[in-house]
Parts: sequence; structure tokens; C-alpha cells
Amino acid sequence: MIIAASVFGEQVKLGPMAPETKARWRKEMDWLLSVTDHIVEFVPSQQKTKNGTNMEIMVTRQRSDLLVNIPGLRKLDTMLIETLDGFGQEKEFWYVSKDDDQENENGQRDDKWWHPTVKVPVNGLSEMSRRWLQCQKESVNQVLKAAMAINAEVLSEIEIPESYIDSLPRNGRASLGDLIYKGITVDYFDPSQFLSTMDLSTEHKVLDLKNRIEASIVIWKRKMHQKDGRSSWGSGVSLEKRELFEERAETILILLKQRYPGLPQSSLDISKIQDNRDVGHAILESYSRSLESLAFNVMSRIEDVLHADSLAQTSSPQKSETSPSSSDEDALRVSSSDTPTLSDFMGWGIASRRRSSTDLEIYFKGDNDKKLAKPPVSSTQKKSPNLEKLESLSGNRSPKGRD
Repeated sequence: MIIAASVFGEQVKLGPMAPETKARWRKEMDWLLSVTDHIVEFVPSQQKTKNGTNMEIMVTRQRSDLLVNIPGLRKLDTMLIETLDGFGQEKEFWYVSKDDDQENENGQRDDKWWHPTVKVPVNGLSEMSRRWLQCQKESVNQVLKAAMAINAEVLSEIEIPESYIDSLPRNGRASLGDLIYKGITVDYFDPSQFLSTMDLSTEHKVLDLKNRIEASIVIWKRKMHQKDGRSSWGSGVSLEKRELFEERAETILILLKQRYPGLPQSSLDISKIQDNRDVGHAILESYSRSLESLAFNVMSRIEDVLHADSLAQTSSPQKSETSPSSSDEDALRVSSSDTPTLSDFMGWGIASRRRSSTDLEIYFKGDNDKKLAKPPVSSTQKKSPNLEKLESLSGNRSPKGRD
């Protein structure tokens, strides 16, 4: 994250990176990843001796998690840079500084008051440009999900520090509080209904809920799978119920990750990162988190342009006369609903726990030379090559609705 912040700063505009910035980013990433060439494991291999006899020997190979994920992260990195480069030819929107924006007709969002204001033509973007922007947004969204998936997998493999465990209460109810505990342990549990009853009005409250749920999951897992030896960890709750509560809590975490992709790291994640002593895990975690942050910012900037376009269409006189354009909105809505959710991408179901890296390994063996498509030349909407690549990774699973 520090590396990404020092190179990119905050991505406030859509446009190509400066050549010196791009060169610096590549150089620093090469420095960071060069260490992983020396993180190896022994694997069996066949060697033929001079007399023709086959002999099994042990040879070194880059550790499996690095061998799979580093090429994947590099490809995601390239896709994001190429996406930004693709906006160099876009002429239908532009930016003005806050001081030069006298009328502010496009309604700059209050939570982004320090950003330059996005300007679009009076009647909004052309249909071709609007669809291309929507396609780019979906593509970057898939990159975001992929980076989140890798980051979540790496964090799940880092051992939970004893200092974090010692700070936990001795039962899940004490960690959650009575209100949350009752919501999770009801007979008929609906995760969406549960979240609708929670106060998630601020980032702090969402993060607090995530911290409480993660702590309760750790407590329940320890009681199910470990002989702690401490009587204070005992509980009258049966093993089956405890496992059911844990599955429900993990489902809530998945939904929180879907709805709040830019949420800061939880107490458990921070504790794992601070106490981690595995260099390979540290590199994968930091690189994936940097790409996650960049993808989130790029997608947010695309949404700013679409927001300005939406306001321009609303205020345009022609808009009220040509109401049939609602069919275009329906088309975009359908296109958006076709985007796989994070749970689809990661292979998460309601009862499943963790995705396998097998799909990533198959996907990232693809051709590294494929480039992002330029803006379409016809009015027919097409999926960008990046989106097609990532859909191949997700196995073209049937999409679920996304909040």
C-alpha cells in the first residue's frame, strides 16, 4: 500500500500514467518480487544417469502459492495499467479544477469535494461512449474481485497470532453482543435480513461488525478443532450448533466484503500482517492489496463520469422528449446484473469456506501478450478482452444478484 500510494497517490482522474510514473512502478514491483525467486520448496524429479538408469531426486522450485499467484497479480497489474492507458483517447468527458468550476452543473459528490469536477456534453455522453465506459467498469470490477480473492486467500493462510487470541473473550456471545448473537442464532436465518437490521450507516460501524464477527468465528473454530486446556473456553453449546453459527457468521462476512469492497482492514487482518514472519505471504498480501486499492479507485472514477452523464441526461431537454431511452437503461442494468459477484468469483457458496487456487493456476497460464481492446467502433456492445479473461477464470458460473 505504501508503494502504491507513493507512486500513484490518489487516482483522481481517468487517464494514462505518466511514462516516468509507469517506469517507477514497474521497477519497484520488480524489486519487491525479486525476493520470491529465492523462496523455494523441494519437489521430486526424475533424472537419467549416464548408464540410462532413471533416478528420483529432489529439486528446488518456487513455492506453490507464489508460483500460482505472482503471474496472476502481474497480469492484473498489466490490465489495470492498460485500462488507464485506454482513457487517453477518450474525448467526451474532461475535468476542470474546483476554482474554474463556477456553475458546478454536474453536481460533484459531497464526499469527493477535493477531486476535480467531471464535465460531459450538455446532452450527456454518446451511447457508444456510455456503453464502453460501462464495459470498462465491469472489467475493472472483475480485477478488483480477483485481487480481493487472492488477498483473502493469503490472509487465510497466515497463522492467527497468540496475541490476538489472548485478547478475545471466552465465548462468541460476549464477542458479538446480545443483539448480534440473537440475530445469528435464530431458527430461520436470512443473512440479508440480518444485515438490514444492523446499523451500517458509517464505515466505523461496518468495521466494528466485521471485527466482532471475525472474533466470534475464531472462538468457535478453536472450540471445535482445538483442545485448548483452559476451562474458561468451555461452553454449553453443542458442536453442531457451533458449526452452524460459524457458517452463518462467515456468510455475513462474505456479504460485507461484497457490499463494502473499500472497507479498511479488520483487527484480525492487521494482527496477522503485523505478526507475520513469512516473507512470501507478506509480498503476496501487500501486492494484492495495492492492486485492490488501485482497482477500487479506478472504478470509482469511472462511476464519477457515469454519475455526471446521468445528471446531464436528467437535466437535458431532449431527455424528457425521448423517454424510450429507458430501454437503454434496462440494457445497462441487465449488463450490470450479468457481472459475477465476489462469491461467484471465489467459488464461495453459503456453506463453503475457501476458494481453491486451481482456477487461478489454469487461468494465469494464458497468453500474457493479449492487450485491452480500444473503444468499440460500432454501437454494438462488446465485452472487453479483460472481462472475457476474468470470466474464463470464474468458469462462467451463473451470476447472482449483486447489491
